[in-house]
Amino acid sequence: MPSIATLSAGPLSLALGLPDRGMPEILAFGRDAAAPGFWPDVPRSSRINGMDIDVPSAVLLPVTGLGAFGWPAISGHRDGRDFILDFSGWTVRHDGAKTILAASDAIAGIDIEISIQASETGVFGLSTRLTSTKDGLYTLDRCMAGSFLVPAGTATATQFTGMWGREFQIRRHHLAPGITLQESRRGRTSHDRQPYLGLSVGAARFAFHLGWSGNHLVAVDTLDDGRRLVHLGALFEPGEIRLSRGESYQSPVVYAAEDAAALHAFARSEILSWPGGGMSPRPVTLNTWEGNYFDHRLDSLKAQADAAAALGIERFVLDDGWFGRRDDDTTSLGDWTVDPRKYPDGLKPLVDHVTGLGMQFGIWFEPEMVNEESDLYRAHPDWALKVEGRPFLRSRNQQVLDLTRREVTDYLFEKMSAVLSSLAISYIKWDMNRDLTHVGGADGRAVTTAQTRATHALMARIRSAFPHVEIESCASGGGRTDYGALANTQRVWTSDCTDALDRLEIQRGASLFLPPEIMGAHVSANPSHQSGRTLSLTFRALVAMAYHLGVELNPLDMSAAERTELAGFIALHKRLRPLLHAPGANFNLDPRDGRYVWGAMMPDHAAVFVAQGPSMIAEQPEPLVLRLPGAPERMWRIAAAHGDCPSGFIRVSDGQMKLISGEMTFSAAALASAGLPLPMQKPETALLLELRPIE
Repeated sequence: MPSIATLSAGPLSLALGLPDRGMPEILAFGRDAAAPGFWPDVPRSSRINGMDIDVPSAVLLPVTGLGAFGWPAISGHRDGRDFILDFSGWTVRHDGAKTILAASDAIAGIDIEISIQASETGVFGLSTRLTSTKDGLYTLDRCMAGSFLVPAGTATATQFTGMWGREFQIRRHHLAPGITLQESRRGRTSHDRQPYLGLSVGAARFAFHLGWSGNHLVAVDTLDDGRRLVHLGALFEPGEIRLSRGESYQSPVVYAAEDAAALHAFARSEILSWPGGGMSPRPVTLNTWEGNYFDHRLDSLKAQADAAAALGIERFVLDDGWFGRRDDDTTSLGDWTVDPRKYPDGLKPLVDHVTGLGMQFGIWFEPEMVNEESDLYRAHPDWALKVEGRPFLRSRNQQVLDLTRREVTDYLFEKMSAVLSSLAISYIKWDMNRDLTHVGGADGRAVTTAQTRATHALMARIRSAFPHVEIESCASGGGRTDYGALANTQRVWTSDCTDALDRLEIQRGASLFLPPEIMGAHVSANPSHQSGRTLSLTFRALVAMAYHLGVELNPLDMSAAERTELAGFIALHKRLRPLLHAPGANFNLDPRDGRYVWGAMMPDHAAVFVAQGPSMIAEQPEPLVLRLPGAPERMWRIAAAHGDCPSGFIRVSDGQMKLISGEMTFSAAALASAGLPLPMQKPETALLLELRPIE
């Protein structure tokens, strides 16, 4: 008998109709959505030359071949046969917060389970499992993680584009009728095609994210009535997924929410896991890469640690160059033993020095890669991914190890464990510096999906063996940034570009699905190593301060005045850190005329960052409008102003200075409607306003 299942995740509801046969029909999805009581007694009627019976198109994971003509979310075959799927016997069972829908197709020999996680944070998570139940190989060409129905009407899509050093560039466009596809084949989340899609249709808003670090596919299919189905899932290479009797394919999880706030809350409560069970204050970090590159001198590094501790830095991370004979990027990846030329007594003297100063010690690994100029490659050239007879493509002078082979992951685990178990290390910067090509396993078949799963498994194995160690996900910057990676990591290196002006857009984009406390944001040297741009220390520090603050320079190269100024900003960050990283407090506005506004708000304190990127075009800046928490009649004032004030203003009136100095008050209602008439700022300047209520 047909039945209805209605699930709720915070304000979102998902109503599904389970038929006698066919895929579950999506009866309603969205805020306070409800199923019609007349389903299934009032089927749609087809056009005159259509099918004689109603074949719903608004279904979870549509399949074709039996009267549905839309984009198929699942497709496969057994050597050209069993290419039609027709599931029946739907059942519903509950496993904690998960609801599992199950059915079978006895003819094709395929069982299906659709798992639906409903979180109180306002997020649905869907995943799909297919199991072969009869003899013969079933080749799975496509299996989306889940499908979502969005209304008809003019729709605006939000997606990311970019490249190395320019990740998370937000692009908005109107969705055209038909099918809209985004495919990524880079073998990692990628710098240019993140598995994220935002949609707004009238008053309805949706945000979708696939928790998967490999090849992916995002599809939006316009149905015959104008509504749209949104599908997200892993993208397979030809013949990559083949199921024998009893074997299963388990998809990653696709997440759906209304907005960034819901995704942040979900990531904090359901995705991230912390040593000790809870997040400690995010330690201000010094990373040695841009300050040293491959030039490792023990005395200099100890002196840098001394200077870092004096600045108030809490974690010292030794980046690339400590192992093998690693003097440049052409050698030694895979040889994870300490370079005796640079560290004749091993790393212990440096680690002991750093921890003796009260700082944590972190270290860089790039486990998945190997240089051909390495002891590992000379001993095991067959451990690199390859396809016989095809060019051996290099990127950054390195190859990719085949992590689907147990002997490879055992070797990597052994080498990493030897370092982690012998030293007081509490942090790994886990890097991955190339896209995947010729991803062939030992049998010559494509293993892109298996490689991604093996990477996640190696991360989980390290976490299990060393539960006190945090991991940062880095892949040439933000190239592996997704909830699948976050299941085993606690920080994301948002971009290799540390230029603060470029970071305004990078951090704004990443904030659409990442909480600020896990986004690495560093104050780097002047001029920028990536762009050559010269920016003030004030601007560099304020642009980084709201996130997981770090320093990416050699502090010994700074003047005494610069060190004093940076120490002041670090102390300010530590004071504001409980506010900046408080759950549900952060906000990030769309820029207007080159002015970026972000920060955090609580009932008794708000921190508002206002940065001017390029020069304004308008005669005057738009008043700053914010909606503070609490009663609208409550009075507030600017309790403190930091940064380029008034030196960064083009022109400022006496009244504006009194407002910024806290001599004038305003109600929360006035701030939410009229706004604050702040002065026009010079380009590449920033200020931080602390707002306090008047008791």
